[in-house]
Amino acid sequence: MHFLDELNESQRKAAEHLYGATMVIAGAGSGKTRVLTYRIAHMIENEIDPFNILALTFTNKAAREMTERIGSIVGADEAKNITMGTFHSVFSKILRFNADRIGFPNNFTIYDTQDSKSVIKDIIKGFKLDDKTYKPSNVFGRISTAKNNLISPEAYCQNEEIKLEDQQARRPEMGRIYMSYMNRCQKSGAMDFDDLLYYTNVLMRDFPEVLHYYQHKFKYILVDEYQDTNYAQYLIIKKLAAAYENICVVGDDAQSIYSFRGANIENILNFRKDYPDFTLYKLEQNYRSTKNIVEAANSIIKKNKDQIHKSVWTENQNGNKIKVVRTPTDNEEGRSVASFIHEKQGKSNCSYNDFAVLYRTNRQSRSFEEALRKLNIPYKVYGGLSFYQRKEIKDLLAYFRLAANPNDEEALKRVINYPKRAIGKTSIEKLIVAANNYTTSIWEVICDFHKYPVDINNGTKSRISEFATMIKSFQSEINTKDAFSLAERIARSSGIMKELIDAKDKGPEEVERFQNVEELLSGIQEFSNSGDEDNPNTLADFMLEVALLTDADQDKPEEKNHVSLMTIHSSKGLEFPNVYLVGMEENLFPSQMSLHSRSDLEEERRLFYVAVTRAMESCTLSYAVSRFLWGQSISCEPSRFIDEIDPNYLEFSSKSKSMNRGLSMKGFEGARTGGLNKMTNPSLRSLKEVTRQKSSSPNEQDIKVGYNVEHKTFGKGKVTHMEGSGADQKATIFFPHHGSKTILLRFANLEILNEE
Repeated sequence: MHFLDELNESQRKAAEHLYGATMVIAGAGSGKTRVLTYRIAHMIENEIDPFNILALTFTNKAAREMTERIGSIVGADEAKNITMGTFHSVFSKILRFNADRIGFPNNFTIYDTQDSKSVIKDIIKGFKLDDKTYKPSNVFGRISTAKNNLISPEAYCQNEEIKLEDQQARRPEMGRIYMSYMNRCQKSGAMDFDDLLYYTNVLMRDFPEVLHYYQHKFKYILVDEYQDTNYAQYLIIKKLAAAYENICVVGDDAQSIYSFRGANIENILNFRKDYPDFTLYKLEQNYRSTKNIVEAANSIIKKNKDQIHKSVWTENQNGNKIKVVRTPTDNEEGRSVASFIHEKQGKSNCSYNDFAVLYRTNRQSRSFEEALRKLNIPYKVYGGLSFYQRKEIKDLLAYFRLAANPNDEEALKRVINYPKRAIGKTSIEKLIVAANNYTTSIWEVICDFHKYPVDINNGTKSRISEFATMIKSFQSEINTKDAFSLAERIARSSGIMKELIDAKDKGPEEVERFQNVEELLSGIQEFSNSGDEDNPNTLADFMLEVALLTDADQDKPEEKNHVSLMTIHSSKGLEFPNVYLVGMEENLFPSQMSLHSRSDLEEERRLFYVAVTRAMESCTLSYAVSRFLWGQSISCEPSRFIDEIDPNYLEFSSKSKSMNRGLSMKGFEGARTGGLNKMTNPSLRSLKEVTRQKSSSPNEQDIKVGYNVEHKTFGKGKVTHMEGSGADQKATIFFPHHGSKTILLRFANLEILNEE
């Protein structure tokens, strides 16, 4: 049987269409990966050279799986010739070939978020700015948004709208920080993740011969999850496809959920404008879920206005209705879900990896972790501290980074005195100052104290020079030795292995640290063995692999017998027989930050759609009546999304009931401002200034609708609703920075403010 015979009619048509602009809109569970895979295999079968094919995905894992599946059809050798991988991995390789054109070494370091924030922190300190106003994470986010919209530091500083936004946010020095950050990275021979796309655009803009080369190399371009692309990615794709327009994008506008990191749903909605002669295919048959789940999901997403219409259907059995469970508290919600899993697993004897708990924010995992532990149910939290973020691993990786690129200042500062070699903090600060004064790198300074004099005693200079000599010896072998041989030598010569071995007797944490490093070296050995004799995998190759890893890529088959706990965003692209979607409460899901514009609310609804469509057999929605937040027990109301599901597909537990609250979006339109804020959450309106009453300890009966009050945690707010009496009296209060909260007055300790 020919492999295309495995496809349904719609899938086959999409796979067989090889030329011109093509868009495949694929509903949840409709087999888009199979279509993409078979389309590429069909291209090769029709004598399209695999060297001319570029396939872009969002995880390395997806790329590997597709390569393997294509290899099983057309042969592994042919499959290897396809350029396939994530945007960041593919374009980082293009940048390495052309780095000298844009002022970078070809062995540039890739900074992770932690590295970038560390650089920004130093800049804020150097500029003597308040790190509470200029929080490194906020500054990094702002810079990231600018880069994803291809706004250079120079353009940023000249844009009046952006400058006004920064002034209003009381961060007028943002442009100067951005400029300094870019200069620091370039001096260190480092790029962050956003730079990999930013500089690819610079390369293609400023060097037409480079663009021309890749346009003719990549005559056929395929993009998975096109709805998740940002402006920088969109422009690269558009430029590369301009010569031949053999571009096929696959995606689902109903699953566009990453605007917070720059994804722009308009890219998929406006595809027809970019390519007027495009061909559209819709994959509408769902192979994943039961009829009840599919129809429930359809009833959710039809509420959105901005979408490409499709009618998803399935031939699967009806299955059970979606359960809605109401619990008194968030802790009880955790116990309830754990009990469901324990009972169901016991009855059906299924694997724990058949269960997933999905939540809106990472902080919600606590109650579920505690409840699962008490029942001895194995679980894994996705999105927690990954292996490559642990201190001992980052320490050793810093040495590897220095071997590849000694100008990497973040790596150098991390290990110049680790393990301890009596190079004090003051001496390191003097090196940094000297490097800035001489406009060179710290590495250049420590390699030549005669050329770059520094006020450090001779003993310290000698120890620093010994460190530099050691790094040079590693550097000389970076491209000649295989990855494992050099990694092992660095681990021992640096003193890290001795440090960890000596500490093993101190306790289980120290043992674990040593084992983690052993695990890293074992992984590098495996990586080395996968290379060939003539072209061994080097440590520089390994560092590139590590830099581009994601959570999804790190999951190992032997680790999969567990309940998966993750945010809904992390669940994208996955499926589970049994899904528990928890925290279904107003202001939590939908998030209170999404209630200020229709587009934000529609994205939250798409996120809910994604969550429900992860379920294959059963889906359970749960919410708590009260949740403990910031030291207060807060009353909660069920999410509006529960009411948006057609009740024919719902089954309420004994105490759960649908609540039609008739919430509208009136007054929320047009809340976004211009400039960079078009891509970020809008600022919330501040309350009018009010004066304090003399009485600051009111009893419950003193509070009335319309009163302005102040809460210790949430700040100033206005009372919008009152209910109950005596000890059970509650007030619903709108806080500009936290949204509406329903609070038990006897615990609230509110301060009444004068009426406006």
